Amino acid sequence: MTANSTLPLDVEGGNISGHDGYQRDKTFAPMGMRIIFKDLDYSVPSHHKRGERAFLLKKVAGYFDAHQMAALMGPSGSGKTTLLDVLAGRKNAGVTEGTIAFAGQKPTPQFLRRYTGYVEQFDTLLGILTVYEMLMYTAELKRPISEPLASKKQAVEDLLEKLTLTRCRDVKIGNVLSKGISGGQAKRTNIGIALITNPRVLFLDEPTSGLDSFTSNEVMTMVKSLAAGGVTICATIHSPTSYCFSLFDSLIMLVKGRVVYFGPRGHSAIEFAQSGCPHPKEYVPGYNDAEYLVDLVTEADIAGESDKMADFYASSQLFLDNAACIDQYLSESSDVLPANIQKELAVRSATVTPWWWGLKTLVKYRTSKNYRDGEFLGPRIGDKLLISLLIMTLYLGIGDELRESNYINIGAVLFMWCTLPAFGAASYVPALVLERNLFTRERNDGLYLVVTYLLSKMVDELLLTALASVGISAYVFYGIQLQGEWVAFWLVYYITLCNGIVLAYFVAAISPNLDIANALLPTYVVTLLFFGGFLFRFHEMPKWWKWYSYIDFLRYSWGSLMANQFGENDPEWLGTTVLSYYSLGSVNKWRYMGFLSLFFIVFFLLAWITMQFKKYQSR
Repeated sequence: MTANSTLPLDVEGGNISGHDGYQRDKTFAPMGMRIIFKDLDYSVPSHHKRGERAFLLKKVAGYFDAHQMAALMGPSGSGKTTLLDVLAGRKNAGVTEGTIAFAGQKPTPQFLRRYTGYVEQFDTLLGILTVYEMLMYTAELKRPISEPLASKKQAVEDLLEKLTLTRCRDVKIGNVLSKGISGGQAKRTNIGIALITNPRVLFLDEPTSGLDSFTSNEVMTMVKSLAAGGVTICATIHSPTSYCFSLFDSLIMLVKGRVVYFGPRGHSAIEFAQSGCPHPKEYVPGYNDAEYLVDLVTEADIAGESDKMADFYASSQLFLDNAACIDQYLSESSDVLPANIQKELAVRSATVTPWWWGLKTLVKYRTSKNYRDGEFLGPRIGDKLLISLLIMTLYLGIGDELRESNYINIGAVLFMWCTLPAFGAASYVPALVLERNLFTRERNDGLYLVVTYLLSKMVDELLLTALASVGISAYVFYGIQLQGEWVAFWLVYYITLCNGIVLAYFVAAISPNLDIANALLPTYVVTLLFFGGFLFRFHEMPKWWKWYSYIDFLRYSWGSLMANQFGENDPEWLGTTVLSYYSLGSVNKWRYMGFLSLFFIVFFLLAWITMQFKKYQSR
């Protein structure tokens, strides 16, 4: 069975049929994937000694068998999550050395994104979607477009039942401001996101954190059931209940990035840890196995004796037996793998679906919800309605009064009409910054490309902006009784607003946090005011600053509006004409609009390049 199906299989035939006759390969369920790692080092620059490196993992070796669930345990800072991230290919900083093999082959980043599932410690979900919609959204992005929609829906329904999420199927996930599903339901939904494509390997980082003992046991029992289907499962776990710990098959104990035990879970692990600990504590009634093991190595770590435990393991027969198994597994030929698994391991595309399908899906699930969400619509329409009404009522009826004392007023209102969308761009900054963790997780999961995500955001904003700006520009244009063409007046406003939006996305992309983005954007826009042509005429600008006016999109916005207003009737003013006074005598409004449109392309490319290469999470 491929990694894109959750439906039961008839393993007797060569190919089997799912719902609606959708054909699936049968090989997934019986064929698991072993993960092997040997002499694994991971280091980062030392914070204490310049020029040296701090090793967070040191000569770590082990393997995770298919059909089994492995636990990564140890005190805080022992390297559990680091090892999980290294194996899952999610480390984007530091240096990794050593051998990692999935089914005997080095995994590509594309394979890890498409065919492994990773459940993060903290939930990253779309609060505007229901549980069912969240799973369907993921299914449509990560399952092949050749699979019928009915098959995807049935797979989601099956998963809801398996995860005991049927009761909250149509409940909105919610967020910190809007109550939605419970913490346990959110955790199971996160696991469902990882499972919707039947991953070959499932990584879980602290899957029981924040859950009560009943919910923890319930969640991990469900996860354990997946191992029987061939999924290789590895989870970091801190304080499991006795029952939860009993579900694991194998255990790796880490302290300060070194292995102090790798073997079966159970009393043999306790006996080995006691033998390797210089001063073992007594196993008193009330302890469960997991608590005792963690306390044992934690106290050894505090006493500075963790290296003795790691050295004891490295010189033990258990270590030699494990090393022999690892070498044997690494020497096995990968030619015996089924063709479909070899093909998966060699995949070069990070996403299952093409970019256009991803765009369609994001619009289907996210844009449609946003357009019904007052929290989304309010900041994008409210400020523009208020300020445009203020402008219209302040300058009511002055647009056709062609007298010398009024020309400065007309120039001012047109200049304010340009600055409104530029300053209003601030309301678009949070959309990108607050979704940063979600974007990072979904991109790591192989849901879409960066350009797909950014295009979907543009669809979100530009379609709404187009509809709102038509009405806003109409009552301002006709209320002030401006001259020229309304279409040109509207287009300048719309293109300027589009520039403001994509500028806000670029600023949000390059800023490390929301505070810096909110400070950077208005600072940049204020500089544009000085070079737009109204506060300083172009021919009077200092030579060393004149270049800045050419890369100021407000110059082209205001120049287009002035040419639209006075192009057909450029009256005399102060010994020259209005347009000549402002160095706009030769301006063609349509050409200026073309220049204005180029800024949108430039800002979009800058945002895309930044989001493509910037590391938003240092792991």
